[in-house]
Amino acid sequence: MGLKTFKPTSAGLRHRTGIVYDDLTQDKPYKPLLEPIKKKGGRNSRGHISARHRGGGNKRQYRIIDFKRDKKGVPGIVETIEYDPNRSSFISLIKYRDGERRYILTPRGLKKGQTIVSDDKQVDILPGNAMPLRNIPLGMIIHNIELRNGKGGQIAKSAGTGAQILAKEGDYAQVRLPSSEIRKIHLDCRATIGEVSNPDHQNISIGKAGRKRNMGRRPHVRGTAMNPIDHPHGGGEGKAKGGRHPVSPTGQPAKGYRTRRNKRTQGFIVRRRSR
Repeated sequence: MGLKTFKPTSAGLRHRTGIVYDDLTQDKPYKPLLEPIKKKGGRNSRGHISARHRGGGNKRQYRIIDFKRDKKGVPGIVETIEYDPNRSSFISLIKYRDGERRYILTPRGLKKGQTIVSDDKQVDILPGNAMPLRNIPLGMIIHNIELRNGKGGQIAKSAGTGAQILAKEGDYAQVRLPSSEIRKIHLDCRATIGEVSNPDHQNISIGKAGRKRNMGRRPHVRGTAMNPIDHPHGGGEGKAKGGRHPVSPTGQPAKGYRTRRNKRTQGFIVRRRSR
């Protein structure tokens, strides 16, 4: 797996790079695990735009991913490794011994034909195997980590990411997250061994605006180019600099302003993130 470049026959191809999909084994997804996606254009339930610069793009179908990994004690074989348009990592189709098939996030190093298992007791420390944190050795790299037992993985799910178990004390493990934050997570919460596949995703150069439009991202307009009614940075004679510290369209500071107000989980954070 790596990056590929293109012959610069046009301006859009000159700096464009893409992923080499040598490790993928299947082009078409498994139909029973597909769901339609209805585009929302960044609008909330009232029809108001709550996320700007969204809309259009290529049609997609959602792949139902097993984040809970609750198929306990039943081994499964990796049938395919596939591309998922809805996420940065690859996904794998697992066929379990009882005949059921499920999609999981593909960890780095997982191959077609390999056997994986998820259980409450300790299983082999191999990429793709899942178990509670209490059974995973210290220093191990993990992903798809639960925050509440049985809710399903919520942390470290994007391409190339992984968290590390630093210590275990009482009923909690101290886990260093990809953001460098150290957080307490209950030992009964499940996680998957290994880091997520496709680490080269962060090195991709889009190359042209049309490729972003295909992803459903519309043009981003600078606040200083707007009128005062549209943005706090707008207006002024000639080319202005905004006249104040950078803020969002609603006036919230954009740099260095802490927005976290979740006091309920404050005690679980051992060390704040540094980046």
